[in-house]
This record gives sequence, structure tokens and C-alpha cells, in this order.
Amino acid sequence: MKKYRFDEIAFNSTEKKKPTEADKDTYLGLEHLDSGCLTVSRFGSDVAPIGEKLVMKKGDVLFGKRRAYQKKVAIAPFDGIFSAHGMVLRPKCNVIDPDFFPLFISSDYFLDAAIKISVGSLSPTINWRDLKELEFELPDLKEQKCLAGVLNSINRTREAYKKLLFLTDQLVKSQFIEMFGEPGSDVFGWGITTLGNCCILNPRRTEKLGPEQECSFVPMPAVSEKGRIDASCHKPFSAVCKGFTYFAENDVLFAKITPCMENGKGAVAKELKNGIGFGSTEFHVLRPLKNVSNPLWLYVITMFPKFRSDAEKVMTGTGGQRRVPISYLEQYPISCPPIELQEQFATFVSQSDKSKFAVLKSSNLNLWRCL
Repeated sequence: MKKYRFDEIAFNSTEKKKPTEADKDTYLGLEHLDSGCLTVSRFGSDVAPIGEKLVMKKGDVLFGKRRAYQKKVAIAPFDGIFSAHGMVLRPKCNVIDPDFFPLFISSDYFLDAAIKISVGSLSPTINWRDLKELEFELPDLKEQKCLAGVLNSINRTREAYKKLLFLTDQLVKSQFIEMFGEPGSDVFGWGITTLGNCCILNPRRTEKLGPEQECSFVPMPAVSEKGRIDASCHKPFSAVCKGFTYFAENDVLFAKITPCMENGKGAVAKELKNGIGFGSTEFHVLRPLKNVSNPLWLYVITMFPKFRSDAEKVMTGTGGQRRVPISYLEQYPISCPPIELQEQFATFVSQSDKSKFAVLKSSNLNLWRCL
């Protein structure tokens, strides 16, 4: 396969405009793009977006250059405007087939290379001047055309799997409501308390480890929007015990910073090395209380859309550094059901998770490896 610089493969459209009221219905922000999904299912803003935005045309490939580790790539579904924290890319058709182009941009082959050149610590961003110099191997146009048909078929199958995952999550929430009512309600008469009374928030570490003993290290990208956690990275206790958030097996992680919070990042900590983990300072930690709360019950509460939307209303800070204060979790009204019912619910969630894991294994196909 021949090798090309990225600026030989794609145009980077930098046309911008200041949004008017009429643009609010055709606005796409990074918050509207789903990781690993080329299709757009939500869009628009209640008011005209502030600041200049990129002009996009139907069929353009939209790439989230800010926090690119989230791997947000989508095909523009209509003419409109796109976040200035992204790139609007168009194929150079003498080098890359238009149908193959979005599959290439969304591949791990491209994204992993792009992520490596991100600059900045809090909100790492990819600059075009660096991206355009990267080199990639491409098959010839005829082979690309054939591959596009195969890969698009695989991608459609993967999208169908994702719909199954969504339906499974909805089933879990429906079961929660059937057993306990909506979060914050007291339809069964257990009384209203606060989430802070049902768990320990941001607990202090009591476990003792030697300086060289290993524990799990969990950065923000290691926690998904679907409740999965990758605890396979191990580091010596001495390397992470200061400057990172502590948690332990069965604690619930809740991403407090935008846009991770709005996107639903969170998980129950599982399979931690020596039962202990350290991770991003942008996590709040909820530790279940013995005979009071179950970790899966706590986790599902934090995943309800209303819980997240209410949290968004009280975020503090500006721009990309807005965070949910711990007081929101402390004061959140909740009815605490008997632990026996919570355990029954946890069994149901665990069974659902097994089904989700099977679907994830089937859908977690790196399209580029099909080449």
C-alpha cells in the first residue's frame, strides 16, 4: 500500500460563521457525537450558539479534535454549523474513495495516530499543522471501493448491536422504576433521605500498601459511558498515592467534569489490583454502606438522564472546566429501599450486564483490521 501525508488525503475546511437564531436548529456540538458511531441522532440548541462555528455541508466528516481520546467522528446529516472544537474534513477523491473516507477517519488506525499528537493536559487538542504531517498507508482506489461496501455492511451490523445495548440499558432503568419508583420519589413509603446518607462520598483511604505494591490506575478514558471500566493498568502505590482519586473494589465512579458527566461516564470499580485503584481527579466516588446500599443500585441512580441533567444545572466553573460539586450528591433526595430489594435488583443488572458484554464482544470490531 502507498503512503500519503494526511493533507494529501483530506481537506480541512476552516470556513466559519457567527451563528444567528436560525442556526440553532442545525447546530452540532461535540456533545451531540457518540463515540464509535458515524450517525448523528441528536442536534440543535435552545438558543443560538455563542462564538464562531465551523460551516459544515451534508456528507462532511466531523472529527472531534478536542479530547480526541473520546474518538468522536460522524457524518454531517445536513448543512449547518459545527463546534469550533472539531474539524470539518472532506476527502481528496484522487487519493481516497468518498465512501471509504469516513470509515478511515473513524478507524483506530487513524485515531490512535492522531491522539498521540494531542497537545495540552486538561483539554488535549489536535492541531492541523501537526495532523497534516502524519503519514498513512492506503490501498488503491479500486480496493478502497470494494472495502467500503464490506466495511459499511459491518458498520451497519455494529450499529444494530448498539441499539440492543441501548434497549438493555432502558430495560434496567424500567426495572428500577418498577421496583423503586423514579429516583427522588417515595411511592413505596420508605421515606425520603439523601444520597449522602446512603453511601460514603469520596472516602478516605484506610488500606495500607507498600511503596512497590501495585494497584490499578484508571484515567478518565478507561471508564466508558456504558458502565465498563478497564482496570488492567497497574502502577506502584508510591507512583499514584498522591495527586489522584482513591477508590476501592465495588466503589462507584461518577465523572464530574464536562463533557464526561453529560455523556454518562461512570462505572462500578471491579477487578482492581489488590482491591485498590487510583484515577482521574475528575471522579467523584460513591462507596456503598453495608446493609444500606448496593453498588449497582447506586450506579444506576447516577445513570438516570434526570440525575445527570439536574447535575448539569448546578455545575460550577466555566467553559470546558465545569464540574459537579460534591454537595449535589450529598443533598440529592432519594428513597432508600430495603437492602434485600436492592440485592434482587443487582442480580437483574448483573444478568443484563452479561448480555451486554456478549453484545459488546460481537460489536467491538476494529474495521481497519478487515483490510
